[in-house]
Amino acid sequence: MTDTTATSYFRRIGTHRFVPTAHAGGAWNDDEQHFSPVAGLIVHEIQRARPADSTLVLSRISFDILGVIGFEEFDIEVRTVRPGRTIELVEATVTIAGRSVVSARAWMLSTQNTDSVAGGEPDRLPAPETLSPWPLTSVWSGGYIASVDFRPVDRPQPGRTTAWIQSPLDLVAGETAGPPASYIALVDTANGIAVRQEPTKWMFPNLDLTIHLYRQPEGTWTGLDTSVTFGTAGQGLTSTVLHDIHGPVGVAEQILTVRPQP
Repeated sequence: MTDTTATSYFRRIGTHRFVPTAHAGGAWNDDEQHFSPVAGLIVHEIQRARPADSTLVLSRISFDILGVIGFEEFDIEVRTVRPGRTIELVEATVTIAGRSVVSARAWMLSTQNTDSVAGGEPDRLPAPETLSPWPLTSVWSGGYIASVDFRPVDRPQPGRTTAWIQSPLDLVAGETAGPPASYIALVDTANGIAVRQEPTKWMFPNLDLTIHLYRQPEGTWTGLDTSVTFGTAGQGLTSTVLHDIHGPVGVAEQILTVRPQP
């Protein structure tokens, strides 16, 4: 984990094989990868596997984190589960040393002109350029957290934060990622921006991330309007309204396992 001068989160070392750079370092442990850039990379690989003439767009993706994502080389395999002209289901699996660590399923939908019936969106967020950076590194460690520009609308509160986040880094060295991949590469950060308890005293990692999009995100900023709830029996939920520079684009949910630090 010494390549701190890298300008990307990953390097491709094979057709479907990658190695993380120092910027992909996790927030809970130094020997793990942060899931957020991994999620973006999965979307990048799904898009690369799509037919060149496909007009379907990513509308829902659900990630299940099956185990520790070690800080080592890994592979991503993509396959089509349910082909179709208007609806298609795609699956991706991340493996490390032959062990599955992430499983993802994405619904691709056709686009239609629905301007005449569009409505129901939440209010837009203030523009990120009007806000000041805030050190997310004051709460979390790790290469990924250190790599992002975090700009809250107001000072983060326990269980409630609205903020913009951006990264100057590429997902993969020498490759251009599409807007959905670059956008989703930052969404998992939501679970760390509105912590209800200090992560030095309590653990609350998410086991999944499910994103629903009713509009394709644009621009380089990811807006997170996030609320965190802890239940009474060891479970929690991080719920986020997602925004881009033009307004809301969808929602994200993360189920948490809540327990005291050992």
